[in-house]
Amino acid sequence: MDPADALALLLSPEGRVNPYPTYERLRGHGPVVQAGPAFHLVTGYAEADAILRDARFGVMDDDLRDQFLPGWRESPAVASISRSMLRTNPPDHSRMRRLAAGAFTPRRIAAMRDVVEAQADELVDGMVARAASGEPVDFMAEFAYPLPVAVICALLGVPAADRPLFRRWATDLTGVLEPEISPDELALADRGATELRDYFTDLVAARRRAPADDLTTALVQAHDGDGDRLSGDELLSNLVVLLVAGFETTTNLLGNGLVVLLDHPAAAATLRERPEFAPGYVEELLRYDSPVQLTSRTSTAPTRYGGVDLPAGSWLILLLGAANRDPGRYPEPARFDPWRPAVHPLSFGAGPHYCLGAGLARLEAQVAFPLLLRRLPGLTLAGPGERRVRLTLRGYATLPVTVGDEASPVTDRGTPAGATGPTP
Repeated sequence: MDPADALALLLSPEGRVNPYPTYERLRGHGPVVQAGPAFHLVTGYAEADAILRDARFGVMDDDLRDQFLPGWRESPAVASISRSMLRTNPPDHSRMRRLAAGAFTPRRIAAMRDVVEAQADELVDGMVARAASGEPVDFMAEFAYPLPVAVICALLGVPAADRPLFRRWATDLTGVLEPEISPDELALADRGATELRDYFTDLVAARRRAPADDLTTALVQAHDGDGDRLSGDELLSNLVVLLVAGFETTTNLLGNGLVVLLDHPAAAATLRERPEFAPGYVEELLRYDSPVQLTSRTSTAPTRYGGVDLPAGSWLILLLGAANRDPGRYPEPARFDPWRPAVHPLSFGAGPHYCLGAGLARLEAQVAFPLLLRRLPGLTLAGPGERRVRLTLRGYATLPVTVGDEASPVTDRGTPAGATGPTP
């Protein structure tokens, strides 16, 4: 299969639901593959990692957007994403990221562990109560979505009563992150962006009237104190992106990861008894089935990667899911192995655009998986679940599970007595 045909398959519904076979077809052409004029696909781990860190590459700027997406300024979804730190280059990217970074320091994230544990326990209680009817429970709706959305909403200062609003808005908006989008999907994305911006316009006004100890207040004060630090469009766009990115990736990590663990009962049993091994498990889960499958970069100067000359102005799709399964970096990459040494997945990117909330997502997963396995030892899949037909953000729309009759009480929290051992 030539690269153009492989790309077409990757963008088809079948390819989006399971991209891994297509990645291997592309890998047969080399770590960097030309798929069109000045358009390349990257499957190699070393190449993707280096490009993400190379200052000669950046995200698409306004001039390129004008060329490839004429009229993008009239799209609330594209404009919102484009005015955020997600899709800007230095110095604007550095300025915006610095304003939000204080909420995601390692110390602040570590201090949230008790909050995450309490929220996860409460959600497990809800799963047990809902399962009392004997019907399967949708893990995505009952746990994988509400846990990360509660955490990011707490950081932003979003009232708990408003949390259910965001799932549809975010689902609609994130369609714009796909490498290809239909007019109908763009209309949905625009609707989601408009509703999110309207919501944050009201929240910003509320924080001006009554400041609080949250990230929204901090960003509002950065805007109001000195407009050169954060414009009005940047304020709203970054609030939208912080909210959406703050739970979409983690939601997918929780859903994808649970399926992998339940498909590997021996590994799950070990994690149930040895929760201190969770960090190594989470890294391998991120590598094995990445919640973010791709990102893109454009070159500002001639470069050469993977034996391929890349002229200035080249557009590259970095297939992170393929890079994470590069056999040159990870032997037997299609095998889930939580004891695999030196796992450094590219699921959260690398370089200047490395995901600001990566530490928070890891913490939530490190808490959630051992807790679920310990408190719900009879947890099983009740069906294959419904994969979202998305390539960029890989996850489940629904994931039915059976809770079982052996649910443990919340007082069972903690590492089993006498548990010792290395972290994978």
